[in-house]
Amino acid sequence: MTDAPMLQMVDIVKRFPGVLADDHVDFDVQAGEVHALLGENGAGKSTLMNILYGLYQADEGSIYLHGEEVAIASPTDAIEHNIGMVHQHFMLVDTLTVAENVALGLSSSKRFVTDLDVVSARIEEIGEQYGLVVDPGAVVWQLAVGQRQRVEIIKALYRDARLLILDEPTAVLTPLEVDQLFETLRQMAADGRGLIFISHKLHEVLALSNRITVLRHGRVTGEVPTSEATRHSLAAMMVGREVKLVPDKPPAEPGEIALQVRSLSVYDDRGVHAVRDLDLSVRGGEIVGIAGVSGNGQSELAQAISGLRHVSSGTIEIGGVDVTNRSPHRVRNSGLAYVPEERMREGAIAQFTVSENMMLTDYDGPRYVKRGLFDFSAIAEHSQQLVDAYAVKTPTLDTPVQNLSGGNIQKLILARELSGEPTLLLASQPTRGVDIGAAEYIHERLVAQRSAGTAILVISEDLDEVVGLSDRVAVIYEGVIVGIVDPQTPREQMGLMMAGGTVEREAPP
Repeated sequence: MTDAPMLQMVDIVKRFPGVLADDHVDFDVQAGEVHALLGENGAGKSTLMNILYGLYQADEGSIYLHGEEVAIASPTDAIEHNIGMVHQHFMLVDTLTVAENVALGLSSSKRFVTDLDVVSARIEEIGEQYGLVVDPGAVVWQLAVGQRQRVEIIKALYRDARLLILDEPTAVLTPLEVDQLFETLRQMAADGRGLIFISHKLHEVLALSNRITVLRHGRVTGEVPTSEATRHSLAAMMVGREVKLVPDKPPAEPGEIALQVRSLSVYDDRGVHAVRDLDLSVRGGEIVGIAGVSGNGQSELAQAISGLRHVSSGTIEIGGVDVTNRSPHRVRNSGLAYVPEERMREGAIAQFTVSENMMLTDYDGPRYVKRGLFDFSAIAEHSQQLVDAYAVKTPTLDTPVQNLSGGNIQKLILARELSGEPTLLLASQPTRGVDIGAAEYIHERLVAQRSAGTAILVISEDLDEVVGLSDRVAVIYEGVIVGIVDPQTPREQMGLMMAGGTVEREAPP
């Protein structure tokens, strides 16, 4: 069957207890094409790819490679069938060199000694062929994020992967690195390889792929040539309704300065300066976005503002009150609301119920306590009001938060934080890991809070999100704000700044 697709997955079914993850899914890839796989969290994308890579076994259905049915019981089987997978979270050993990571699991001509000179030479050949230049002798922990991803791709190519699965490959890259990656992927497709591209960034899917398949609730809701798709049509297929990709945002009316950060310096957990001499201000009634590649001081900045990390020098003022190195409780009482990056570690307690999580930040306040005892009727009433107002989907108020979806947990945290009418809202990665529908809702609430006069600082690695929400964009690189620009600034210029470039003119506050 010479005309058969490189890959055919036919009638794939996968069940987990209480969940039908993939419901009779058909999916195929032709040699020389990039086929994008889209869908919300829980739509079945990762399950389908884990079946293809041998991490899961399908309950029903068949897999064909070049027209011949194959059984893939493990990743080893997948590799033997020339299938490679680049995971979203890199599968590298930080303390080993690039060559040692690539050689892991491979046989050697020297039997018990790894043949690193041969491996290194082949790495250099692959790098030259596909623009994936990296030093084979470099230790992985010393590499930049984009270089680590190159190593992951080289690992797959070294094993002669003809069919390559890429799971959210651009999540931690600058726009310039994304462009470079896409050039590499296009060249791989031109060489006859088949690529499966999983991403939630619609503009990237449209820029790279030849075909797009959309999953919703485990079923294929559409398969279209990329030339016939738009961001809005894809979003509608993903969610089942029209979606506003950019929130409606009236002109900003900035008021008084609500957050003033001066000459701030903060160390990370390794004792290295993560934030260096940083200046930043946010006014009431505006959204300022922090744009940058992961690991450039964003987390440490958020933790310092919220009182969770010690400030080595500089000052932080909220509403004119100096909160530098104050306790999180004191900082909150000064007018801060905080939606943390790690929602299940810093924003909620998984085993606590919905109503218990709703009162976490105000458990000792007059709203919930009468004569020294909890007023459970008041707790239930206020929790129900917030659940209704923020469309948190939960069976009951007594449901443990760990049983909710990521989007609903995020909406719960947002509801709790905004219920105190804060002066400043610090939202770190506000829609990370949530569905496109939940992200739309969260964006609308942030814009509504801005219109109510709250100062909002949004920290996000999703440049689309930052640009869509912000009135001003502050670009951070190695703990320094390298420029503050208008959100309409060309992406290329922002990408250059995210990689350490500068800009001549700041956007007016």
